[in-house]
Amino acid sequence: MGTIACLKSLVETPDNVVSIDPYLSRTRGGIDLFTLEERLAFLRKYGSHCMSFSTLQPDMHYFDVPDIGFIAFREKWGKRLTIADPVCDVKDREFLLRNLLRDHKHTTFVQISQDVAELIHKRFGLYATQFGIEIMLDLEKWDLKGKKKQILRTSVNHARKEGVVISEKCTHEECRRLTHEWLKTRKVRNREIGFLIRPMDMEYQEETRKFSAHLNGELMGFIYFDPIYADNRITGYVPNISRFSTRFKPGIFYPLMAHAMEVFKQEGVKNLNIGLCPLKVDDRDMSCESFLQKKINRLLFKYGNWIFNFQGLYFTKSRFGGTEIKTFGAHREVLPTLPFLTMFKLSNFM
Repeated sequence: MGTIACLKSLVETPDNVVSIDPYLSRTRGGIDLFTLEERLAFLRKYGSHCMSFSTLQPDMHYFDVPDIGFIAFREKWGKRLTIADPVCDVKDREFLLRNLLRDHKHTTFVQISQDVAELIHKRFGLYATQFGIEIMLDLEKWDLKGKKKQILRTSVNHARKEGVVISEKCTHEECRRLTHEWLKTRKVRNREIGFLIRPMDMEYQEETRKFSAHLNGELMGFIYFDPIYADNRITGYVPNISRFSTRFKPGIFYPLMAHAMEVFKQEGVKNLNIGLCPLKVDDRDMSCESFLQKKINRLLFKYGNWIFNFQGLYFTKSRFGGTEIKTFGAHREVLPTLPFLTMFKLSNFM
């Protein structure tokens, strides 16, 4: 067969056509294409971000690409806000992000890792600005020793002395009653925070862990831990829901955390991500950041505790030690005022 005939044969036989672009034949994707089972399969394989499990919360939508993965988002006022890193293989991030931005140009990315933020800046020209830190603990090395952890040891010893019992046993009714009581002590008293913190009640909660503290049979506090995945196994947890009674004045957060960490450590779990400390940013500006927004973040952390207890949250979480990891937002505007307001609205701050 001659050269022309061979070429004609290749054109006429689709099975023999090999694209020079490995992404050319892939589906571009669409909104909410996956079933729950399909989404969970991607989550268990690639859900390594501390907010990956929170993508399953109610009212969330998804940009899905078959055989690739998904990005979770919500929309308000013409703006699309995503949370967490893309749930896909690292090598497919750019493809998934490119198709998401092609579908909706006005997209802002919330609480993403530095790698993803820098990729978005380099490939798509968005600003990538630090909006806080996460604190990661290596459970194999973690213990209660050290001067910085004195407050933890004191709290744990006091709870033990008072007879507090910590276990993985609590009823939904108990947790709901304590939540109702706890909300009365918050700045936002008539509703729970969402989006940035997933709600307590979710339809899917498989493989979450729920630790509770009781004193004389009464619930004093509880923490829900969400799984962090890699390669179809749980590699860590993140405490995403916590509620505490004011009737136990010394506080029950540290004893609950210390107990859960010891349980996870004995089970062979490697890491615990304590979660986000919003607006705790460093003093050095990177070329990919909006210098103006970074400056505002610093000022809000220092002077904005009347809005949210930024400094108190950081102090509480920093007592555990661990490694501080930068977390970012990616945005088109030098000063993303409308996306910020959209985020506050979606999160029930306003």
